[in-house]
Amino acid sequence: MKNKFALFIIAAMVLGVATGWASNQYLDAAQLEQAISIYSLLTKVFLLLIKMIIAPLVLFTLVAGIGHMEDAAAVGRIGGKALGWFIAASIVSLLLGIVMVEWLQPGAGMNLQTAADAINAPNTSNFTLESFITHMIPSSIIDAMAKNEILQIVVFSVFVGTAIAMLDDKSPDIMRLAEQGASIMLKVTELVMKFAPFAIFGSLAATVAKQGLPILVTYAKFIGGFYSALGVLWIVLLLAGLIFVGGRIFKILAASREPALLAFSTASSEAAYPKLLEGLPKVGVSRKIVSFVLPLGYSFNLDGSMIYCTFATLFIAQAHGVDFTTGQLVMMLFLLLVTSKGIAGVPRASLVVIMATLSYFGLPDAWIAIVLGVDHLLDMGRSATNVVGNTVASAVVAKWEGQLGDPEPETPKT
Repeated sequence: MKNKFALFIIAAMVLGVATGWASNQYLDAAQLEQAISIYSLLTKVFLLLIKMIIAPLVLFTLVAGIGHMEDAAAVGRIGGKALGWFIAASIVSLLLGIVMVEWLQPGAGMNLQTAADAINAPNTSNFTLESFITHMIPSSIIDAMAKNEILQIVVFSVFVGTAIAMLDDKSPDIMRLAEQGASIMLKVTELVMKFAPFAIFGSLAATVAKQGLPILVTYAKFIGGFYSALGVLWIVLLLAGLIFVGGRIFKILAASREPALLAFSTASSEAAYPKLLEGLPKVGVSRKIVSFVLPLGYSFNLDGSMIYCTFATLFIAQAHGVDFTTGQLVMMLFLLLVTSKGIAGVPRASLVVIMATLSYFGLPDAWIAIVLGVDHLLDMGRSATNVVGNTVASAVVAKWEGQLGDPEPETPKT
């Protein structure tokens, strides 16, 4: 059944590109606009369904995962190990983006003028470290749930789970509620995922119909360079997995294949979260570790998004003939290391971070316009990379904690 679902996804991708190309070639302007609207609706519905389940899923699974820890010290120990890995992975991703874009020089020789039309660019006002830190703490968990503020839900869930872990009786009624809630939400997820192939078709059809195939040629060097950088990052992640986990990393990464493909096709890391949460325990990664590390990873360990921040920022500078000194590159790395931690769950937030970086170095943030047209195509790759990065992180932390054991038995289908 899993193979059939993967085939459905691949078929949807191929059909989406073909349909988008045909729409772009043979429909007039009015018909094309209507077709794009219809294609986009399929993806919008799916992502709304994902957003509908993501907040309660994170709340229940994180509370249950932390609550099952032996004590509060275990929470701090595992959290510390996870955050240590996230910071190291972030630095490697940012550095790799700088090295690859400086080596490949995808923007060299473009000699672009300042982009005049940046009306679709995200707003960078109030995008500061202070606003990010204060925004992490929810004034109300109800408000955080209503607004789907994942980072705030994570903070609240960590406090609740830690409090439960500190209680002698582990608050069995609340734990039972969290466990049952998690089970229900995983079943809801299973139902929602059946709509994924339709969403994938709609997403790709809309993109190709709107931009046409020539956009792929125009930005081929940029797209190819970035995906080459992602390929190197995947190799680095695989080597890190081999070093810390051993040969089992191949089986664990195999479990992330379908979620990564889903994230790639929908350009949404969130779309893959539920299936990743369900799949990793089946290959031996402790459910307690997965339920704790994955939500944190989705807030602090977006490797694909971070490599894009440095790669795209320097590509934009190259395209406009701007060179950065070594000192400025080091400053950029530390700036992005901090600001990139606030991009989880925010649509097109990598662009916000890039614009803030351009402004910090006194460059026009309107220059972001040159990557807006292909951002969705690049978002597909960085979303899939985020999934792979969090898979490796979960496996490594589980190994360090001695909780990389036998696969969970599959629940029989009724």
